[in-house]
Amino acid sequence: MSGNNYYYGDNVSMHGGSGNTGIVKNGATGDAMDPTLRLAIAELLQGVRELREQLPQPSAQLIDESLPVLSAEAAPPEERHRALMAVAAIAAAVGAVGQPVAEAANRILQMLSGQ
Repeated sequence: MSGNNYYYGDNVSMHGGSGNTGIVKNGATGDAMDPTLRLAIAELLQGVRELREQLPQPSAQLIDESLPVLSAEAAPPEERHRALMAVAAIAAAVGAVGQPVAEAANRILQMLSGQ
């Protein structure tokens, strides 16, 4: 083997002694993002990245600040809502070129409000 370690699931290492406790959880958690929501966010992120190239600097900066929250698996709901609102507003403000992004953000907001 090349010395690389790959873990698909729990990893427990014991190195002598007594009273060893702890486990590294590498599996999925129970509150993983819904696959439909994950796909909708991935599509939104693709549209946002394309739209960003056409935005003035202040709007692009707000998009840049929103991207980490939108792409995070476990972002706090209020932060994700705020980021989606910002993206939807910016996309709507630029007119027809931003319409698909605004619609995608609004669809996700509707999905989240239904949860």
